[in-house]
Amino acid sequence: MRELTVELGDRSYPIYIGEGLLKEASSYFVKHGISKKSPLLIITDSHVADYHLHTLESELRGAGFQTSSIVVPAGESSKSLSMLESLVTKALEEGLDRKSAIVALGGGVVGDLAGFAAASYMRGIKFVQVPTTILAHDSSVGGKVAVNHPLAKNIIGAFHQPELVLYDLHTLQTLPPRDVSGGLAEMVKHGLIWDQQFAAWCEENAEKLLALDPEALGYGLYKGCSVKAAVVSRDERENDLRAILNLGHTIGHAIEAVAGYGEFTHGEAISIGMIGSAKLGLRYGAPEEVYTVTKRVLAKCGLPVRLPEHIDVDKIMEAMMHDKKFAEGTMVFVVPTAIGVVEIKPNVPVEWVREIVEQLKQEAEL
Repeated sequence: MRELTVELGDRSYPIYIGEGLLKEASSYFVKHGISKKSPLLIITDSHVADYHLHTLESELRGAGFQTSSIVVPAGESSKSLSMLESLVTKALEEGLDRKSAIVALGGGVVGDLAGFAAASYMRGIKFVQVPTTILAHDSSVGGKVAVNHPLAKNIIGAFHQPELVLYDLHTLQTLPPRDVSGGLAEMVKHGLIWDQQFAAWCEENAEKLLALDPEALGYGLYKGCSVKAAVVSRDERENDLRAILNLGHTIGHAIEAVAGYGEFTHGEAISIGMIGSAKLGLRYGAPEEVYTVTKRVLAKCGLPVRLPEHIDVDKIMEAMMHDKKFAEGTMVFVVPTAIGVVEIKPNVPVEWVREIVEQLKQEAEL
C-alpha cells in the first residue's frame, strides 16, 4: 500500500492507495474519526453500485457503522441542483446529524456531488472519498466539490476537504476502456504541469496503464496524487499556484458544456483542451516539443487530440465566457513553457483562443 498526506495543518488528511482496501474500510474510518454513533450515507452511481456498494456497505455494517445508501444515475447529468435536493432529502430521512459523514463511492461525478452535499448539509459535515475510477485520482484530492449549471460546469460549489481518501485499486479492474483512457488524461496532466520525468514515464508505460497493470497503475496514481497533494498543500483555495491544475480545462469544460455533458468524457474533453493549451504555448514562444510531446503522450493513452467538425466554435467561445477563469473581459489560461513547467497567463487575446479552437478541428490524428 502507498500512502500520501495532503498537508493542510489541522485539516490534513491521508490518501491510501492499494489493493483490497474496500474490505478494510472500517478500520480506516475508525482511525480517522468517523463516528459509529451517527448515521453514514453512501452515495454512489448506477454503474458502481452493482460492483462495489454491497462490499463497502457490508464491511461497514459488520464493524458497527449505521449506513444507508442512495444510487444516482451514472453520468455528468447527476451533478445538478435537483439531484442535490434529492440527496439532502435522503440525508434528512435517514437522520444524518452534525457528527455524520457522507461517503462518496464512485468517480469524479459522485465525488463532486457527494462532496458538495456534505459541504452544504447542516453547513458542512464530514465526508470520505472512495474513488473507483482513474480520473478520480485528481478530483478526489483537494476538496473542490460542485454541481453544474446548464451554462457552466462546476459553477455552484465549495471547498470542502475529505477526512480521508481510500483508493482501492481492485475497483479499477471493472472500468470500461473509455473510462480508463479518460482517466489517464489527468494523470498525464500532472506530469505536464509539474514533472517532466513522470510525463515521460506515462508515455513509456501507456500500454501497461491501458491494460490496468496493477504495479504501473499503483505507481501512476501515487505520482499523480503526489502532484495534486503538493499543489493543494501550498494553495488550497486556488489563489495562485493551484490554478496550474486547470491545464486544458478552460477549453475542455467549454467542450463538455457545448456537447451537453455526454458526447465526451471529462478526460477526453480535457485532452483536446491540453492540445489547445500546448498550441497556445507555442504562441508565447515555448519550444516545439511542448506541442509534439503533449500530443504524442495523449494519443498513446488512447485520447482524442482533435475537435470534431460538428462542434460550434461560437458556442465554445460563449461557454468559455462563463468559465470561472474569465474575469473583467479577459481570458486566463494555463500555458506550458516546457514539459513539466507551466505559467498562468492573464489577458490572453480572445482572437488567439478562437484561432486555436478553429485549428483543433484540423488537428491530424496520430
